[in-house]
Amino acid sequence: MKFVQIIGFATERLEEMQQLMEEAGQRNEGRTGGPTHRMLLKDRDKPNHYLAVIEFESYEEAMRNSADPETSKLAEQLGALSFGERVYTNCDVLESGDLK
Repeated sequence: MKFVQIIGFATERLEEMQQLMEEAGQRNEGRTGGPTHRMLLKDRDKPNHYLAVIEFESYEEAMRNSADPETSKLAEQLGALSFGERVYTNCDVLESGDLK
């Protein structure tokens, strides 16, 4: 079953965060496992508030990714660029599909 983690965070340094994510994606190209899809959402009602949606093939794959030292390093770097509490929501994907 696919698994999605949604991370809510606030930052005034979004461009720096996006650069770190881009670099991490380049380092992980061709690597098996890890995230299969990501999406970054900007909250229209809360300035500087964002949601990162990260999809994995399974919960187990997400946990393997979380245990990777590179993932921990990236999370620490991203955390230093954000303020306030990060909110994590872990979801099993019950249904997914394109509407158009």
